[in-house]
Amino acid sequence: MSRIVYLNGEWLPEEDAKVSIFDRGFLFADAIYEVTGVVDGKLLEYEGHSTRLQRSTKELGITCPLSPKQLLEVHREIVRRNNLKEGLIYLQISRGTADRDFAYPVDPTPTLTLFTQAKAVLDNPRAKTGISVALVPDLRWGRRDIKTVQLLYPSMAKMEAASKGADDAWLVEDGFVTEASSATAHIITKNGKLITRQLSHAILHGITRASVLDIAKEAGIAYEERAFTPDEALDAAEAFITSATNFVLPVVTIDGKAIGDGKPGPLTLKLRQLYVAQKTVNAI
Repeated sequence: MSRIVYLNGEWLPEEDAKVSIFDRGFLFADAIYEVTGVVDGKLLEYEGHSTRLQRSTKELGITCPLSPKQLLEVHREIVRRNNLKEGLIYLQISRGTADRDFAYPVDPTPTLTLFTQAKAVLDNPRAKTGISVALVPDLRWGRRDIKTVQLLYPSMAKMEAASKGADDAWLVEDGFVTEASSATAHIITKNGKLITRQLSHAILHGITRASVLDIAKEAGIAYEERAFTPDEALDAAEAFITSATNFVLPVVTIDGKAIGDGKPGPLTLKLRQLYVAQKTVNAI
């Protein structure tokens, strides 16, 4: 059975959902997206994703065709129509359809799509084993704080990491780690302090990142928001990534070097446990 997707106010089987070849999301990557986790049929951290969505559309001057309240109902309806118990909802808004021109069209009608992916987000086996990462130069555009669909270079970086036998890439710019290919990068120093890069145009303002820092504060885990170098990462006691798709996921090797004892660290596992417990209880 095919999935039911949402396209511009219609509910359609995925094979019947069509977008124009003149859509600016296709021609220029002139679009933004969000990913919301679903556990037990409920939405995780929806308010944070909704707020970031509104920020991204404002930054690009794209008008969302639905109000935040209407968009919440669409998320709930797509869960219901697909009987989604656990997985992800992908939302994308492009500026809309217009003849090809670098200049924005006047008063375009945005294209809004949503689709689901069934996926075991809670029992991710990598949470027990950890992942490996490779360091790759960060060659993305400068406004990474806007969650656009310009994902070709992150895909290239991930493929480069795979060619080196790693699961993911950590991107490096001007001598500092920015983030992973599609997640926030974190380390824990040997004295137990969590280090994560400060918010700026250089990184996406991660929803999971913000929640993990709040949880760390509540749990009495010291943290510092600053950029860290690859050498600091290689010398760390623990490392991990955060994202809506991975929650808190341990990193056990960087460029082939074991981090700590080469196993998921205790503070990382504690943060994952606390995150899952808190966010599943507060799902809507």
